[in-house]
Amino acid sequence: MDLKQLLQSANIAYKSKSELASTDISGIQSDSRKIEIGNLFIAYRGDEYDGHLFIESAISNGAAAVIGSEDLHPVGVPYIIVKDSRKSMAYIAAAIFGYPARELTVIGVTGTDGKTTTVNLIYEILNAHGIPTGMISTVNARIGKEELDTGFHVTTPESPTIQQLLKKMVQEGLTHVVLEATSHGLDQDRVDACEFDIGVVTNITHEHLDYHKDYDGYFSAKFKLIEKLAETAPKEHGSYRTAVINHDDISYKRILERVEKQRLESIRLVEYGLDNRSLGASDITSSSTEMCFELHMNNQDYHVETSLLGKYNVSNILAAVGGVSAAIDLNPGITIDAIAKFTGVPGRMEQINIGQDFIAIVDFAHTPNALKVALETARDITAKRVIAVFGSAGLRDREKRRLMAAVSAKLADITILTAEDPRTEDLDCILAEMIAVAVSNGAVTGHTAFSVPDRGEAIKKAVSLATADDLVIACGKGHEQSMCFGKIEYPWDDRNAMRAAISEYLGIDGQKMPYLPTQN
Repeated sequence: MDLKQLLQSANIAYKSKSELASTDISGIQSDSRKIEIGNLFIAYRGDEYDGHLFIESAISNGAAAVIGSEDLHPVGVPYIIVKDSRKSMAYIAAAIFGYPARELTVIGVTGTDGKTTTVNLIYEILNAHGIPTGMISTVNARIGKEELDTGFHVTTPESPTIQQLLKKMVQEGLTHVVLEATSHGLDQDRVDACEFDIGVVTNITHEHLDYHKDYDGYFSAKFKLIEKLAETAPKEHGSYRTAVINHDDISYKRILERVEKQRLESIRLVEYGLDNRSLGASDITSSSTEMCFELHMNNQDYHVETSLLGKYNVSNILAAVGGVSAAIDLNPGITIDAIAKFTGVPGRMEQINIGQDFIAIVDFAHTPNALKVALETARDITAKRVIAVFGSAGLRDREKRRLMAAVSAKLADITILTAEDPRTEDLDCILAEMIAVAVSNGAVTGHTAFSVPDRGEAIKKAVSLATADDLVIACGKGHEQSMCFGKIEYPWDDRNAMRAAISEYLGIDGQKMPYLPTQN
């Protein structure tokens, strides 16, 4: 696309030091190392790097033009100055790919916990109804039968990647898409120009305060999903503007107040909750392998069986049902069958069984609330001891590590604290801080609380302590495929580590424990 036409299509206010001659743009890129001939380079200030420092590198690699927010004078290519180059990137990407979100019903899902599970549930339910649906989560993207990896760690992809995936979905004949929107993704404008029709909020608890500074900042980032519903122009295939919110969550009243304060009258609110008769659940029972409950929907009751465990997953199911029902006329039978067939998301309360006489689970719980509900679920699964293994990431929300240590001291019989992406922060200091909080909440060092820096050894310690019918749960990593020490990502999978620990415990050949530098 011609550069000037592209800027006009993206409807971006800009200024240029020179006349914009006819310049063909072949693509968009914000990483100077990935520039291809004819690309438009977007320079913005990120968390760690300032893209403006790499403009010369981008030009030498073949950039045809540059957009930035600094008043600079690069030589050789047109330089366009905008107020917010990262935000502009989303709309430019959408323009390059022909605004694909306008041809789709876009369902966004945000929240502290449960986002990925809810996204996958919505995806499965819609497809079960014969609705050709795509999915973009922090774990992967699905387009038809194709599955694409979206990165090592959990975050929403950058806007050009999202727009490219949406375009591919349109080309494949899909009509709906479910998009997981993290607080960083919302705050950093990665999901701008996605033209959301439905926004689902699972919960807004305690997370990422290192970035958002306080709960109000974090809440405001999440609330952007609801604000974006009001910005979506009517679409030919239907206009929904529906927010699906959790009546049981601490965010519920804040959301209602913010909707009223900002006069977002065009947004329809759908509420769900365990005691909500219009969309709720009751008579919840569970075992170590399944959960059953009565689903209340539109003044009708339906019996639901699922392999998902924990009351929090009942809430996730309700959120998914609310999101789907806002988009299509639900067939309850098809919906319930899709829920029953859904086996869960890798690394979410995933059981590992290779013949041991105790229960072993790997879960992604990495926030205080997620750890709390994971341990409560563990309590429902076993009448014996719960042995928890987890840590807290370095260079992130410090208050979270204290809250999590306190939660485990109260709910687990044994707490084993270990590494979880320490990055450049001192691991021993992280663990010392957490063990002190655990002890102050009733844990006893060397008896009910242990500090084991190497995560492999920590999991082996938990396994060695387990007796028949105990439950060992490793939290915080889930499906993730790496662990960060310093600035290096080491290959790591908690599920493989759990299998390795159990194999060694049973004295059988099996998975080998992955390497981490703490083994040295």
